[in-house]
Amino acid sequence: MALLLIVASSASAHQIKAAITTVLFNPRTENIEVMHRFNMHDAEHAVKMLFDKSADIMGDTKTQQAFADYVDEHFAILNADGKPLALKPVGYETEGKFFWVYQETAQPPALEGLQIRHDALRDLWPSQVNTLNVEGNGPLKTLTFTDNVTLLEVSFNAPHH
Repeated sequence: MALLLIVASSASAHQIKAAITTVLFNPRTENIEVMHRFNMHDAEHAVKMLFDKSADIMGDTKTQQAFADYVDEHFAILNADGKPLALKPVGYETEGKFFWVYQETAQPPALEGLQIRHDALRDLWPSQVNTLNVEGNGPLKTLTFTDNVTLLEVSFNAPHH
């Protein structure tokens, strides 16, 4: 009976669709660096649904690039007034059971806050949870995109230098 319970709980653990994103204010480069981490298992299923049944994110660089482009299109950072910051793709990589997508933009001179949209994979799976941490500009701030949430905001107490 205990074994059955363990098997059932490990099977359900793989059903959780989640991604973690870090938005880092890097004082050295004066850029805002964005690092998206997806479970490889989810990315594998996603590319087969998004592109075609034979898409291979593990071994095909075209599929990897297409997935990175998809993430770029489904993520946006806007300033407090709703003006988009121009994110540039930096690259992507596979690392063990994760697929990483990187973006960056120059830090605006005065930034009172951010509005962030993170819809990656949420068009495929309504239960997808995208958690985002904003680091390097005051205290750590965490945003969670679930259900119908499309845009979340963080504000900064003091202007960033």
